[in-house]
Order: sequence, then structure tokens, then C-alpha cells
Amino acid sequence: MKLSDWARKQGVRYLTAWRWFRAGKLPVPARQLLSGTILVEEPNPEGRMVLYARVSSADQKEDLQRQVQRLEAFAREQGGVDFEGVAEIASGLNGKRRKRRRVLRDPQVSRIVVEHRDRLARFGFEMGEAALASAGKSVVIVEEGEVKDDLVRDLLEILTSACGRLYGRRSARNRAKRALETMGCG
Repeated sequence: MKLSDWARKQGVRYLTAWRWFRAGKLPVPARQLLSGTILVEEPNPEGRMVLYARVSSADQKEDLQRQVQRLEAFAREQGGVDFEGVAEIASGLNGKRRKRRRVLRDPQVSRIVVEHRDRLARFGFEMGEAALASAGKSVVIVEEGEVKDDLVRDLLEILTSACGRLYGRRSARNRAKRALETMGCG
């Protein structure tokens, strides 16, 4: 299908899709013909769509439910009828999240829908997305505009994880924030 049709179907502007193609970040395989037309090869339409939601801690369960509801609404808007919701409570820095691994390994899954890119992977998202695209799978990010390269936020997550291991989970976030304030970042 043409890139313009694919962009319309995904709910993104053509110019955005064209920029993704030029940067090599298009979540699906695509090629350019000699005429200049860009053709997109959609993933297996027979595959399932998975809505993946994640929060970092158990006290965010209500946020997790709202995240799942927003993803379900998005899937219905896109015309999805065969989708599965997967919700997980785990740190974004944990690379061994059980449910995420199950979703990524499942050969029946063709699209993974997340609200924000950091819900799927805190670091190395682009590598994961490229690996999934080579397997004929795509990642759809609902709130692309929310992506911010906020070094302080990432540093806080790393410090929180380290403090959690050293001091226990209860005081980890406060200790990490104090450390950032001491460094003049907070």
C-alpha cells in the first residue's frame, strides 16, 4: 500500500510517515520505487493486536486501569476487534519483564500498541522496534507527542532503581530525588 494510505490508516500525517521512512524509523517494512512512490508492506493482517500497559509500582494500579482503557479506546477507533490487553506492574528498567517477553515472543502478535514508548522499553526502544519490524511486527505509539528526551527523568529512574536495591523500595524515590537536588539537577 502507498505510504500516504498507510499514514492515514495509522492516524499520522503523511509528512511524519515520510520523515520516519527517510530516518529508517518506519515501524513497518517499506521500499521506494524508481518513480519515487513509497510502498509499505503491512505486517501479517492475520496476527493479533496486543495492547501493552505498564506502571512501575503497585500503588499505581488505578493509573494502570486508566491506561488500559485508553488503549482499548484507541484500538476501537482504529477499527481493531481482535485485540488482547496485557497489563504489567514492573520497573521500566527491568529487562526481564515476564509479560512483555511473552508478548514479544508470540508469533501470532503482529501489532503492539503502547501509550508511550517508555511503557515498552525505557532504553533501547529503537533497537527493539527495528528487531520487531524485521520479524513483521509493528509498534504503535498512541501518544507520540509525549516523548521527551528528559535526561533528568531518566537519571531519576536509574537512581530510584539503584536506591531501591540499596535501601529498599519505600525510601528509594525520595533518596533519588534528594541525590538529584544535591547535584543541582532537581
